[in-house]
Amino acid sequence: MSQTIKVAAIQHSNSGDLQHNQDKTVLGIKEAAKNGAKLIVLQELHRSLYFCQVESTENFDLAEPIPGPSTALYGQLAKELNVIIVTSLFEKRATGLYHNTAVVLDTDGEIAGTYRKMHIPDDPGFYEKFYFTPGDLGFQPIETSIGKLGVLVCWDQWFPEAARLMAMAGAEFLIYPTAIGWDLDDEKAEQQRQLDAWVIAQRAHAVSNGLPVIACNRQGHEADPSGQSKGIQFWGNSFITGPQGEILAHATDNDDEILYAEIDRARSESVRRIWPYLRDRRIDHYQDLTKLYRD
Repeated sequence: MSQTIKVAAIQHSNSGDLQHNQDKTVLGIKEAAKNGAKLIVLQELHRSLYFCQVESTENFDLAEPIPGPSTALYGQLAKELNVIIVTSLFEKRATGLYHNTAVVLDTDGEIAGTYRKMHIPDDPGFYEKFYFTPGDLGFQPIETSIGKLGVLVCWDQWFPEAARLMAMAGAEFLIYPTAIGWDLDDEKAEQQRQLDAWVIAQRAHAVSNGLPVIACNRQGHEADPSGQSKGIQFWGNSFITGPQGEILAHATDNDDEILYAEIDRARSESVRRIWPYLRDRRIDHYQDLTKLYRD
């Protein structure tokens, strides 16, 4: 197995036209594969607009089973192009039971594994608790033909515990499909602080675990269907780091873009020898981490 792998993150805007979104995603995958990417990461819930700006039961019609139409499409593409695709779907597990789920399609076209988003936000414009049941698969890396992928989703990116547990289970990459953006009523300085925090938090996961990180975010403005706000300006800025948090590639905030990076997996081994954080963890004194708060 080659120690160097070319990875890609496909960042784009979305519309209310599901077929248009799908066509855009498929074209991006084909272009990334043509340019040598072997691991291709898609953004969170790329099939539709980000519907969680409002609470509406009609939006459950967007959900689909796994396996289902999308996994069949991206599985066929993965096999045809000999690539691994990390996709993100609104999963209908059963009537009244839905998840925000990442699916990994391996080079044989089969589902290598799934991850159901564990941390579910509920904030103005991000009413995800209305739609998604918290994941029940735990923080388990997905075994693929290129190694173990530690796939997490969006809000998970703020929790160091999630990244650590993936690393402790042997993940070789940390991957975050995401959909995050600005409230247009926030001042520019506040918007910049939020973006900086988002990048810093995920770079820190790379540093603390000695692993490369791929964060794939959507871009573009999406209106609030209720008209109660100015909508969300998704901030793009997808990025890829090495195992010391070094930026290997960084996208713009307002363009459709395919981000590429060459990741040398041998660097994780080298970095972990120099910075052996796993060796020095004091698990005999971490019991209180299982508490919600230390009162």
